[in-house]
Amino acid sequence: MRGLDEFLQFLFSGLTRGSIYALVGIGFAIIYNASHVINFAQGEFVMIGGMAAVIATTKLGLPLVAAIPLALAFAALVGVALEKFAVEPARGASVVAIIIITIGASIFIRGAVEVAIGKRDHSLPAFSGEVPIAIGGATLQPQSLWVMGSLVAVVVFLKWFFESTRLGKAMLATSHNRLAAQLVGIEVRHILLASFALSAALGALAGILTAPITLTRYDIGVMLGLKGFCAAILGGLGSPYGAIAGGLALGLAEAMTGGYVSSGYQDAVAFAIILGVLFVRPQGLFGRAGTERV
Repeated sequence: MRGLDEFLQFLFSGLTRGSIYALVGIGFAIIYNASHVINFAQGEFVMIGGMAAVIATTKLGLPLVAAIPLALAFAALVGVALEKFAVEPARGASVVAIIIITIGASIFIRGAVEVAIGKRDHSLPAFSGEVPIAIGGATLQPQSLWVMGSLVAVVVFLKWFFESTRLGKAMLATSHNRLAAQLVGIEVRHILLASFALSAALGALAGILTAPITLTRYDIGVMLGLKGFCAAILGGLGSPYGAIAGGLALGLAEAMTGGYVSSGYQDAVAFAIILGVLFVRPQGLFGRAGTERV
């Protein structure tokens, strides 16, 4: 059953990739919902998460269990600074201008990390060893289980957060109608800061989870940010749960194309799918018709 072995191997690879894309895509969706800003610096939070965890373990000597929360908190702080000092001052500008600002912020963050840390690759140890798990003739790395399990945990957390906490409900209210949210006493500025912090932390989590698998470096966020954006578009830009579906679909499409066609077409097929979706269903798989897009 050689064919089944290969299929399972590609399936595991696709689910791992898709989970990472989904985590990044959720960040895009959360910020877009709260502020209608498409944050093209989202990929840099992936890099920041991995790099911060590496520095915390190698330079500060912290155990991984302490380094991860510290890296998430640092990324969230950078997200708040991005909103406060780059996005908020341009609140009255056009959507295109704000997008350019986030692209500029992305370049600045990437350049600052390159100067401070260098261009070489960095790695984190696998969370629970590197002995592969045999399943149906295929093998699955333990770190892949951490990636997929973390996505499930994030889904559960987001459901609880948006349905059971005041901050989460305030975020939902702001995403539906900012003016109405202001009229009932919600501090929209605080909500925007919180959305950037949450988005940054989710991106950083993706970077921490991938560092033991693919290593991390100053420019790793560029492609992962684009793939996360594709996941958000595929699922519907305003839908966090759509971003999850879009990310998983994108990861599986890449893995199957790379396995059965050619690895050289993996990136191309991702963007081809996005173009197809934009032509056939511009609002994405789970988006609402008539949603404002750029």
